[in-house]
Parts: sequence; structure tokens; C-alpha cells
Amino acid sequence: MAIIKHKDQRVGVFIDTQNLYHSAKNLYKTRVNFANVLKESLAGRHLIRAIAYVVTTESGEERAFFDALTKIGIEAKTKDLQIFYGGAKKADWDVGMAVDAIKMAPHLDAIVLATGDGDHVPLVEYLKAQGVQVEVISFGKSSSGRLREIADDFIDMSEQPRKFLMTQGRFSIPGVGAPDIKGALGSDEHSDEGGEPKVIGADS
Repeated sequence: MAIIKHKDQRVGVFIDTQNLYHSAKNLYKTRVNFANVLKESLAGRHLIRAIAYVVTTESGEERAFFDALTKIGIEAKTKDLQIFYGGAKKADWDVGMAVDAIKMAPHLDAIVLATGDGDHVPLVEYLKAQGVQVEVISFGKSSSGRLREIADDFIDMSEQPRKFLMTQGRFSIPGVGAPDIKGALGSDEHSDEGGEPKVIGADS
């Protein structure tokens, strides 16, 4: 179903950073171009607030990553990586992201969730019931089928991987590895070979 996207719509973008990071890493062995994720999410509309949910490490090395996000208009919300007895680790922003989206919904015409996590299905259902247009942007190859189905609009980043991925070097996020400012800013660097990034396990 076609939806309306006009320049006067007030838009909020909520980015599940861990989900996009792991999708890009597992599917393409590369990093996310967050600048283009934001640009595609907005589609020329009026941004009210964009928030990326990130897990911090004890070393604090993610500071450069946060600064890079700020430069492209994305606010970083952080929480510490939880390490339980026995070594188990947990990094979950699902509830915090849902609470923020619900609190901001009355001030927005459209909410964009940058995630493929099916745990957000109840959030989408609730927001739609409040009359908010809910859009999802993520890598379709690793996204929940139900999430894609119930969203008012689904942008599949797997259809244009070159647009949403960086093709050189490594890019990590807090809780995973050292941050890379160029990756967060979405520089235009590409591989010498050109073409689409290779999809691991996909048909050639």
C-alpha cells in the first residue's frame, strides 16, 4: 500500500544500532552508512528527532562514534553493557526505544524504526493504533517477516546495499569494537573494484 510522504510531515527516527550493525556484519562483512540511513528515512521531510541506541564499553572508546553521529544530526542514547555472573553479556535497548517512540508519538506524524527485530512488532501495532504512520527501514534479508508486513512502509536496504553500506575498512560500534568516524559519517569511499558489496551466501 502506497503511503504519503510530504515535506511538512514531522518525523522521528529511532535506530536500533546493534541490530543494523550485526545485520551488515553478517550479511555483507562491512559497516553501516548511518548518514544514508537517516537521509532515506526522512525522504525530504521535517526531522523532529533522530536517536541511535548504543551500548557503551568500560574503555569509553565509543566517544568518537557518538561525536560522529551528532555531526549528522543523530542523538546517541547509551547504556552500559551488562555482564552477569558466569560471563554472560546482555545489551538490550528494546524497551527504552519503545518508550521513547510512544512518548514522542503525539508530536509526530510519522515514526521510522531502523531495525529488523521482530520484538518491535507490538510497538508498531500500538503506534498505528494511535494514528501515527509507522515506517521501518532495515536489511530485508535479516528482518522479521511480521514486522515488514505490519509496517505502513518498509524500506529494504538489501535492495540497494551500496547505498547503505561502507565498502572499505572496518566499522564497529560500542560493545563490539573500536568506532570509526568515517563509517558513522557515511563517507563516499568505495572499493576499487566497484559494484555492489558481496553478499555472503547469496547467489551471484
